[in-house]
Amino acid sequence: MSRRIADPELAWLFENCYPNTLDTTVELSSFNGKPDTAVITGDIPAMWMRDSSAQVWPYLVLAAKDVALRHMLEGIIRRQARCILIDPYANAFMADLNALPLEWSKSDATEMKRGVGERKWELDSLCYPIRLAYGYWRSTGDTAPFDQNWRAAMKLAVETMRVQQRKDGPGPYHFQRTSKTPTETLAGDGYGAPVMPVGLIASGFRPSDDACTFPFLVPANLFAVTALGHLSQMAHEILHDDSLATEASTLAAEVAKALQQHAVVETAGGPIWAYEVDGYGSKLLMDDANVPSLLALPYLNSSPDAALYARTRNFVWSEGNPWFFKGSAGEGIGGPHEGKDMIWPMAITVYALTSQSEVEIARALTMLKYASAGSGFMHESFNRNDAAKFTRSWFAWANSLFGELVATVAEKHPALLSASR
Repeated sequence: MSRRIADPELAWLFENCYPNTLDTTVELSSFNGKPDTAVITGDIPAMWMRDSSAQVWPYLVLAAKDVALRHMLEGIIRRQARCILIDPYANAFMADLNALPLEWSKSDATEMKRGVGERKWELDSLCYPIRLAYGYWRSTGDTAPFDQNWRAAMKLAVETMRVQQRKDGPGPYHFQRTSKTPTETLAGDGYGAPVMPVGLIASGFRPSDDACTFPFLVPANLFAVTALGHLSQMAHEILHDDSLATEASTLAAEVAKALQQHAVVETAGGPIWAYEVDGYGSKLLMDDANVPSLLALPYLNSSPDAALYARTRNFVWSEGNPWFFKGSAGEGIGGPHEGKDMIWPMAITVYALTSQSEVEIARALTMLKYASAGSGFMHESFNRNDAAKFTRSWFAWANSLFGELVATVAEKHPALLSASR
């Protein structure tokens, strides 16, 4: 691939970033005679359900022809099923599932179990393992990981989503943490803000691990519709479990209908998706860099209305979004997690992955080169006026996503790589 990239710096970045997950974060072993793979997020020694799925996503296209890679991916799917069965509300697990949690989680007021790294309920933490499993199946045709343990995990995932529609109260999950950062804990005795049960699925935290303002996180619910549809297909065709297939498709339809009724807001530029809602009529207009985001909806195959997305995209990539920043080092979306003026390379990468404009894609590649600040890797965030002021030098998801972008550009817009920039 790098021989096809005329720009030496871009080629160098690709060579470093694309294999970074495999080089530095994967631990392959076995459990009960089957492959078992832990994938840490990078500089934090724990496996996020979201990150571990996203970190290996760019390798799926290679798995059909690579037995060792397929073995590793099967191990992740099996490990994620084990994690869901330990606790469907946890967002992160330890590589050793008998280990104590991450240091900052040890005093959290919630129901911690061994092996859980952090217990922030994030709806996308159940959606990402379904996305990875579906992508693996479609890429390889292999059904080996989808055994009774995986079936049990998927049934629990759907049941958990049902409970978090909160039709019968807030459910069993609660979370509180002593912290000077308000987004590290949930209000309302650990249950979060109240919601009107309208069919949407509540989430305690965003994919940034920051607390939701309103629990119905719209991009996560749109992602859930897609994931549940994929699960329904897999339950029918692989598991031959029509009960699970029907339960998943029924829930997907209910959430999709509720999104149209409660998650669209009128603006001067026309209707757009809100970021969070509560079912009572309150709507939060913003976007966050972490995926699922409103910007990333087409990337996740979760954008059912192209015109609605186009208007939403214009809003979130503008100063109307309070977490959009623009400066001498670049422009893009950040979020409360790293605060004011900090742009996430992940958002710039997603902007390019969801763009049809070669001008936009080329500009994004230029900004990402600059965002690396000569390090050879992507970071979590960088200051809008100085890319050398960045957070997290080892953040494997950002590296994988950048590698995926370059591979995608090589396939769809090869002229952008063959011309030196």
